Amino acid sequence: MTTKEVANRLVNLCREGKYEEAYNELYAENAISQEMEGMPNALTKGKKEIIEGFHQWQNNIQEMHSGEIGEPMVAGNHFALPMSYDITFKEGGRQAMEEICMYEVQNGQITKASYHYEVPNMG
Repeated sequence: MTTKEVANRLVNLCREGKYEEAYNELYAENAISQEMEGMPNALTKGKKEIIEGFHQWQNNIQEMHSGEIGEPMVAGNHFALPMSYDITFKEGGRQAMEEICMYEVQNGQITKASYHYEVPNMG
């Protein structure tokens, strides 16, 4: 798949709520995921570990009020994707979240994902 095809497939799967399917289908086995500095588990290496991290995040959600996946912007073998959510967490209460997700694609698979958002005051 081209970078544009990977980006469009990711958007479609996320809009359908098929996040785990997206990881399994589109991520390389040796992919890395980079959260914002200061966040727990800021760097995750390997598809299996990325999926485990997703499960931990998902298990902390009490209620998903809304979510929006924007249109991807593709440049070479990279693409950016805006996402926003309104979520009530089991710990931390309700939060509106906006982020820009950046992806690198090699050989038709996502090899790196990085997430850029405002880090909530953890203190």
